[in-house]
Amino acid sequence: MSLPDGVEQRAFDGEEALATRGEPVYGEPTADGWRRWAPRRSKLGAMLETDMDTGLVGDETVLYLGAAAGTTVSHVADFVGPTYAVEFAARPARDLLDAAEPRPKLFPLLKDARKPETYAHVVEPVDVVIQDVATRGQAKVALANREFLADDGRLLFAVKARSEDVARPPEEVFDEVLETLREGYDIIERQSLEPFHDDHLGVVATPR
Repeated sequence: MSLPDGVEQRAFDGEEALATRGEPVYGEPTADGWRRWAPRRSKLGAMLETDMDTGLVGDETVLYLGAAAGTTVSHVADFVGPTYAVEFAARPARDLLDAAEPRPKLFPLLKDARKPETYAHVVEPVDVVIQDVATRGQAKVALANREFLADDGRLLFAVKARSEDVARPPEEVFDEVLETLREGYDIIERQSLEPFHDDHLGVVATPR
């Protein structure tokens, strides 16, 4: 498994697991300053666990769309550079603020990822866009936020089929989402995130 600097396989209660070094956020196990990064609680963690080619090396500038309460983005901020965390819902955003308090490089933004114009004055060009937004029109969100991504940057995209259409087969939904995504991105890799997340597809893409 190829992991970025600052992410390691560590032992927790005798079991090897992904981990980052930082303050705990959501009750995760810790050992010697390292906190367990469970792939069942994180789409990006699942992408790393399944050895997808994320391109992450550490110290990147990141725009994270759909930060929720900070479970995954807090791990990300443990090993990358400036991290802009966009979350629209007020309740999880309060937890996100708590996660950001001991992390000076994590910048929470209470904004709607479907409206990047509302935070364009704050976010600098980034090396990586990470998207985990459970809404219909997920590809359009990625296209709308392409403006922030460097020409040689990467999109790490978790597609949730049930957020697009609960009735259609997930593979059919995935193909449709990727067709729309290709309006602004080239797909490098696609892979199911099972067994960690049902009806989810991990996607790595570069901007056109």
